Amino acid sequence: MARYGEYYARTLEAEKNLSADDYTEDNKRKKKRTQGEIDLPFLMITMIILGIGLIMLLSASFARAYYESGNPTKYFVKQVFFSALGIFAMMVISRLNVNFISRFSFLLLGASLLLLAAVPFIGMDEGGARRWINLGITTFQPSELAKIAVILSFATLSCRFKEKMKTFKYGVLPFAVILGIIVGLLMLEPHISASIIILAIGAVMMYLGGTRLKWFVMLGIIAAAGGFLVLTKFGYAIDRIKIWKDPFSDPLGDGFQIIQSLYAIGSGGLLGVGLGQSRQKYMYLPEEHNDYIFSVVCEELGYIGAMLVLILFALLIIRGYWIALHAKDRYSMMVAAGTTTLLFLQVFLNVAVVTNLIPCTGISMPFFSYGGSALVLQLAEMGIILGISREIPIKRAG
Repeated sequence: MARYGEYYARTLEAEKNLSADDYTEDNKRKKKRTQGEIDLPFLMITMIILGIGLIMLLSASFARAYYESGNPTKYFVKQVFFSALGIFAMMVISRLNVNFISRFSFLLLGASLLLLAAVPFIGMDEGGARRWINLGITTFQPSELAKIAVILSFATLSCRFKEKMKTFKYGVLPFAVILGIIVGLLMLEPHISASIIILAIGAVMMYLGGTRLKWFVMLGIIAAAGGFLVLTKFGYAIDRIKIWKDPFSDPLGDGFQIIQSLYAIGSGGLLGVGLGQSRQKYMYLPEEHNDYIFSVVCEELGYIGAMLVLILFALLIIRGYWIALHAKDRYSMMVAAGTTTLLFLQVFLNVAVVTNLIPCTGISMPFFSYGGSALVLQLAEMGIILGISREIPIKRAG
């Protein structure tokens, strides 16, 4: 007993001598033990897709880059720089709690609305549309920011309204107003593809939030009326539908792009012509390093290579939904599911356009198409999902 009393006294004295730094370090160690790790399958698939995308960008862009500047790696070097920047952003964001990110959801929404409103005045005019803001080293599409802003803000509103989401006042009206303003601003550019994606994402977020199905019928009627208005008031939309139905009706004009895309896809066959051996990228296929890069993938890697790329995207999307289903709370689930759906829509619509499944419209291929700011935002979005995955083990431990 005497020995135990002496040991206990020494322990108490040692605890008195512990500094505040010692307690801080001890708390950090405890927090580290309870903090989950990021989802490695999701991270690995993302990095594999990004790596393949960079290789294909180099192959698809070197001819145009050499023709324009004499430097065949012009686009590739810039894309590598933004890839590194995006990976850094992804890893930093993955360390943030998603509830902390939610504090900035309406700030992002307000910023995207201001930028969309500014595009008609300060934006770059390209191909008859004004969608980009010149940042010097790259260009930026505010519509890309609007997509993630809709996901974050709609998730925040849904969790705030809770059971009220079943009513029209809370479950439909505020969301419809936000979507109406965004789509209205996008029509000024005009940017139909971004409008379609944002409307689809908005509908998905509303459904996940608890909006009743009967309100979607009403919104569907309004959307159909809006689509009819676009087709009747915007002549370029009608022209695109005509070309979609028969691109060979104007083979040297509006149908040239899709025809060259189909030539590239058909030339690839089963195994492809070989990496770097595409013929259509030599100034035949427009936007070969951007919206139509998947056509070059099909030509050089063939059906098998193209399917492997799509399988990787499918695995990434499935894993994203898995993370959403295992998220710690409703807000995290909605953000992960919405972000994953955004990825799915962009991949599906891009492939549908280059194969002429749907009318031609400007939709880039995530992680493949050239574009610095878009790539950084896409990787940042993956960082949000990784951050949500990091909190899954905390729920299990509880």
